[in-house]
Amino acid sequence: MTTHLQTPAPIESSSNDGLRARWNAVAERLTRIVSHDALALTTRVGVAAIFFYSGRTKVEGFLTLTDSAYELFRTEYKLPFVPSDIAAHLAAYSEHLFPMLLVLGLFTRLSALALLGMTLVIQVFVYPDAWPTHLSWAALLLYLVGRGGGRLSLDHAMGVR
Repeated sequence: MTTHLQTPAPIESSSNDGLRARWNAVAERLTRIVSHDALALTTRVGVAAIFFYSGRTKVEGFLTLTDSAYELFRTEYKLPFVPSDIAAHLAAYSEHLFPMLLVLGLFTRLSALALLGMTLVIQVFVYPDAWPTHLSWAALLLYLVGRGGGRLSLDHAMGVR
């Protein structure tokens, strides 16, 4: 008794294959046009602006904290484990330093990690209902942590990964 194994019939080509091939060609062109370097630069500047402008609302002049910043940390933010006046200073300094480093592309991964930590603190302790906003910040920051600042950065110029 012999059994015959049947081989499956070849999948017939359809119009979907042509559409898929055209889409893949477009995707390949887009990948070449929108490089990691362009994504990293726009991500660095975009996320830096979010935090830098937030930091500017807390100070007047050259990093002199406003009374409203102290009040904000004392009444609304109420972070555990850190006195409100120290938290206000840490936030204001961080929201100026790390965004500037991101724009320059200097210590990009470290700066993105610092702002990611700040985002986590804001999400958990300050505005837990604002997760869609914080998730969008986190996605941008995670991209920078994972991929770095790109060729258009001081990190690249200095040979820092």
